[in-house]
Amino acid sequence: MENHDSEENVVHHDEHHIPITPKKQTWWMKLGGGSLMIAALVHAVLFIAGGFWVYQVIVEAEKKVDFMPAGSGGGGERSAQTKVQQKKRQQITPSTNVKRVFAEGATSSYSIPDPGDSFGEMSALASLGGGGMGGGGLGGGIGQSFGKGDGLGGGTGIGKGGGVGKLFGLIPETMRKRCSKEDRLQRLKENGGTPACEEATLKGLRWLKANQSRDGSWGHPPVGMTGLVLLAYFGHCETPASDEFGDSCLKGIVYLVDKGMKNNGTLATAYTSHAWCYEHAIATYALAEALTFCKEMKLVVPNLAEVAEKAGQFIIDNQHKNGGWAYGYEDSEKAHTDTSVTGWHVQALKALSHTPIQFKGMQSTINKALDYMNECQDESGGYGYSTKHSHHADYHTLTGVGMLANQMWGRGGRGEVRKATKYILENSKFTYFDIYCDLYGHYYESQAMMQVGGEAWEKYNAMFRDELLKGQDTDGSWKTPGSPKGEKIRAVGANFVQNKVYRTALCVLMLEVYYRFLSTDSGGKRHSGI
Repeated sequence: MENHDSEENVVHHDEHHIPITPKKQTWWMKLGGGSLMIAALVHAVLFIAGGFWVYQVIVEAEKKVDFMPAGSGGGGERSAQTKVQQKKRQQITPSTNVKRVFAEGATSSYSIPDPGDSFGEMSALASLGGGGMGGGGLGGGIGQSFGKGDGLGGGTGIGKGGGVGKLFGLIPETMRKRCSKEDRLQRLKENGGTPACEEATLKGLRWLKANQSRDGSWGHPPVGMTGLVLLAYFGHCETPASDEFGDSCLKGIVYLVDKGMKNNGTLATAYTSHAWCYEHAIATYALAEALTFCKEMKLVVPNLAEVAEKAGQFIIDNQHKNGGWAYGYEDSEKAHTDTSVTGWHVQALKALSHTPIQFKGMQSTINKALDYMNECQDESGGYGYSTKHSHHADYHTLTGVGMLANQMWGRGGRGEVRKATKYILENSKFTYFDIYCDLYGHYYESQAMMQVGGEAWEKYNAMFRDELLKGQDTDGSWKTPGSPKGEKIRAVGANFVQNKVYRTALCVLMLEVYYRFLSTDSGGKRHSGI
């Protein structure tokens, strides 16, 4: 071990040097004060920098909220700038495991992609962004299932304006546009609607909301009518997140989900009725649209996807071998199939095609269904009820159904649709207070003619729009149509117009035609020459 100098702080020197006495140290120096000061300053700087970083970068943890607010401009309107705020709502607890509904992280983290529609012209939820999604009920209507192509589509015909944002990024373009108030009103104007149309739509929706049953259903039969009303809500982009209609919409969805959970995915009021197939198709259609909206908006409705999947696969598995669907889903040779009930199943499947669910046999089912529909078109261009020659009185009242089925699935440019367009222009009539008020037929015709666009739509709209507005009562519902002389309405299922919920929902859906789906030519002149 080496020897060290003593601790007396004397510096050794040789005989040639003068000894140096060290400078006396203070107590601060003995404590190492200089190093301590430097360390303290460094830590202070780091502390200040860390505090600034925390304040600027660390964002408050995202809150779970019950529902999104409606945003500016009326019930259900929202834009990309809408902030999610916590909102107290009554919890709904149905009898079958549907225990809570909530929205979590309501804005999406991705940008809006190209909304390609692999199924064709109409993308089922095409109007989620701008106007309405719903299509029909027991009386007629088409889904929000229109993508690119000649029919209903989300390609080029997008209305001007903005406000859609990331919220509806994965929903087909044609649906997104209905959820922006600015775009909706722009399309209303561009496609021949008036402010009176939008006012009447809101009055109708408010009447429906005020007349909902306590269990969440509407009318009779409640399963089918609830599906129809929900489609009318979706047609105006009213969802469980809407401010004015959110609670009502949610209760309707939960009512149908509860029915489906109790019945292994089938949806009907009474299975003893041979017409329960109508209810199942309409309710499935509504739940498919509900699933698309709720998934995009991160609204969790327990069992919604499960019921939609079972209901949709049931439709595919129970198609009649002739390509249509039969009353009571019978499969015998004598089973009754027709274009009316088949049309609803075609619409439901289109809406389902825009959900994340993968169905077995979807495309082959649709191919057979469209072949069946087109076999019911006669030489005049009109579509018959169960055969090409079966029609009501002197008019093929289901011509719009045949057109729309083709347009929805990418066949809007086919000869069948052109012939049907010509037939409607030459033969269709619509006056609310006489025998020509066929709401069921005109719901389909208004959708199909809107997609044809051009002069054909202009002529049809001139006949249809103001007559429909005449029928609305002061309370927002629609009056019973028909002639003061009491002549029977010239329509399929004419007895249903006595049902106020049915006719009001159907009329609301008809007024949403201006923005509910986007046509690929935006109502332009492409088909001016029929």
